[in-house]
Amino acid sequence: MKMRWGAGILAAAMLFMAQPQAQADEVISPDIYQWVQSTSRQNYFFNKQHMYFGQDSKGILDANIMLVPVLKTYDSVQIQDVQAKRRWKMLPMEGYEALVGTAEYLRFDLAQGTVTVVKHEDLDEDWGVLSVTTSDKAVKIADLSEKDVDGVFYKAILKYAYAHIDDMVERTEKNKRAKVNDAVKKKIAELKKPAEKQAAQESKDSKKDNKKKKAD
Repeated sequence: MKMRWGAGILAAAMLFMAQPQAQADEVISPDIYQWVQSTSRQNYFFNKQHMYFGQDSKGILDANIMLVPVLKTYDSVQIQDVQAKRRWKMLPMEGYEALVGTAEYLRFDLAQGTVTVVKHEDLDEDWGVLSVTTSDKAVKIADLSEKDVDGVFYKAILKYAYAHIDDMVERTEKNKRAKVNDAVKKKIAELKKPAEKQAAQESKDSKKDNKKKKAD
């Protein structure tokens, strides 16, 4: 029996594939998936309802680890490119005539500043999983250029996560039954400081811009 991946969410994403890219936020519910960007080949989303912190072997919340499922939908050129690469590598092609995109599961290590695509699933038009690959290769986010599309995507996810740390803690406690001790609370407080400073700086910059406009 073929596995299925988030049919309801992906159905919304499929609608987006047939719409102008500028209408992304009108097609996918902002309560479920956050659209980040669209290139000429792919559309990038992350699931903000299933962003969690990690847990250690004792069930204690690990505030250094963030786990985020993401979705990328393809245009026809990207689909053909994936199909061609699989043929060249002599990989199975069954079902790939209906390829529409991929689901990936990201593991962010905040202490190391890395991200790992721990699982990659190719998806067909019925949201069946065509194939699954796993990896433990970590990528240093700081090493990615400002124009690197994956780098932009990862940074957008982290920016959102830092602004919603309390929600992630609550979700991880409730849904994953993670335990939070004093050490975890201290780490969470440290994680929230950069976000608070950035918000304060953005507010300050906005006030400066407003004053400048009035002066002009």
